[in-house]
Formats: sequence, C-alpha cells, structure tokens
Amino acid sequence: MRAVLVREPGGPEQLLLGEAERPEPASDELLVKVAATAVNRADTLQRQGKYPPPKGASPLLGLEMAGEVVAVGAAVTRHQVGDRVFGLLPGGGYAEYAVIHEQMALPMPDEWSYAEAAAVPEVFLTAFQALMWLGELQAGEQVLIHAGASGVGTAAIQLAKAMEATVLVTASAGKHALCRELGADHTIDYQQGPFAPEVQQRTGGRGVDLIVDFIAAPYFSQNISLLKTDGRLVLLATLGGGKVDELDLRTVLSRRLSIKGSTLRARSRAYQIRLTEAFQEFAFNRLREGQLRPVIDRVLPWSQAAEAHRLMEANENAGKIILSIEE
Repeated sequence: MRAVLVREPGGPEQLLLGEAERPEPASDELLVKVAATAVNRADTLQRQGKYPPPKGASPLLGLEMAGEVVAVGAAVTRHQVGDRVFGLLPGGGYAEYAVIHEQMALPMPDEWSYAEAAAVPEVFLTAFQALMWLGELQAGEQVLIHAGASGVGTAAIQLAKAMEATVLVTASAGKHALCRELGADHTIDYQQGPFAPEVQQRTGGRGVDLIVDFIAAPYFSQNISLLKTDGRLVLLATLGGGKVDELDLRTVLSRRLSIKGSTLRARSRAYQIRLTEAFQEFAFNRLREGQLRPVIDRVLPWSQAAEAHRLMEANENAGKIILSIEE
C-alpha cells in the first residue's frame, strides 16, 4: 500500500510518498481504507525522531483517520464492511489502510465528509480528557485554555462551553475572532506581554479554577499565580520548554493546587477505549447536531504532507490541517 514515509529524522522535507506493508486486522480490529487523516504536533515530533510510537504500534505517522471498513476481524460485532468510521490511532494514519480496534472506531454521521470526521478524534479526545477526566471541570467554573486556536484549543473551547464553564483563552490577536466564534468569553493576546494581569482583570482578581496548557515552562509561574484555591493545572505538552527555574511551592500547598500531566498516545488501549466511549456518550449527539464542530484550517492532498508539517510548525494554522488520501 502507499503511505507517507520518513526518509530519516529531520525536517518536513524528509517526508515522501512510498510503499509500506498493508496491515492485517486482529480478531477485534477493523481494516479501514483511509480517506482522510490529520496532522498533529506528535507527528512533527515523530518525524524529527523525538517521539517514537508506542511498542507494537505502526511506525507510520498519523494518530487519527476517517474511512470505510473493508474487512473485519472474526470477533468484531459492532461494525461491518461498508461502514464509514473515524477514530484515534496509536500510529498508521498516513496510509491507504489502517487497523483500529472496533471499540475505538466511531460511526460517521451520514452528512459528514471524511475531512470533518478526521478532524475530530485526536483533538476532541485530548481536550475531553483534559477538561473532564483530569481537570474535573464543573458548571459555573472558569477555565483558561492556552493556544486557543490550535486543534486541541478549538475543541477545548467548545467542550468547556458545553460543560457550562466560563472560557478564557490565549491566542495571537488574528485568531481571537475564531476563538470567540467557538464560544470563548475572553480572549487574550499572549504576544503583548504577560497574560496573567489581563486574566486577573477579566476575573475580577479571583483567577481561574482550571488551566489547560501546552507551553509549560515559560507559562508555569503565571499559571500557578492564577489558580484559585483547589485549582487545577493540566499540562499536555512542553512546547516552550520543560524546565522551570524557580517555583515557590508554598503557593501549591497553601492553595491546595493540583498539577497533572498527560499524553494520550501512551495510554493503554483499555484506557483509550473507555475515554472514547465516554466522549461518544457526552459529545456524539452534540457533534451530529452541530453544537460541537471540527475546525478545519485547510485540506491538502497527502502528497503535500511536507507542506502541512511546515505550516503547523510555523503556527500558521487555526484549527486542523487535513490530509486527503488521493486515489
């Protein structure tokens, strides 16, 4: 089968279309002919040799896909050949065919395009995990979401509003309109200096209950300063660096703060299945009815995977970059 390959660890120019072995579904898996996949930060890191796939996962890039089931394992009961499905993968989405556990595959609404479906799994499941499972967000609380116009950020804004929270986001000024359109109550331009003073102003000096952050070290002290008593900080990435020079831990103690970190890809299959099922129960009808929606920056043919990676690494996208698998 055709697939996007990495010549050797390095820049986007290392990506090329080539041949890879077609996967075979296990007894509880589906074989899907992939119609669309999407680009994630993890893909760019794996391309650089900095984020190897979990043991046993496909070595190919691609953490999500949408397509048509073309074969099913002997024990599969939820899906059949011809079904249109989408879902989260540990790897292998940048290919003509991918395998997925039947409990990880979600049915596509009839009115959805493959591009729309491929834009959902990684960002919405990551955001749902951060807000609901790790952050324990409650109705009436205030949440600060960094990188609000990123894929996960756009999903998190919508999910937090569906959870009846007040949403503050940081994003560059040109992306504020999108964040507000998705439901953000307050938008803050991180390029204009420290964000903490404006967050304090927008919250009447009270701060926030939950922060979802991808930047890490450069934001850590400000994040801690903004959390209310019993506040929670969820770290999903370290895009700005992973080492903090100084931190007064007395603030963590006196305010009873919780700091949690998580990556989704390394979680067990059982965990990912539970998360998928919980997300489906909470969000599927909302997605089908348009209350939640994938945000797509652009759709490119997979022959332009290198350009897609360049755009993401330059932060030129607002929402998801989709790769369409060409016939």
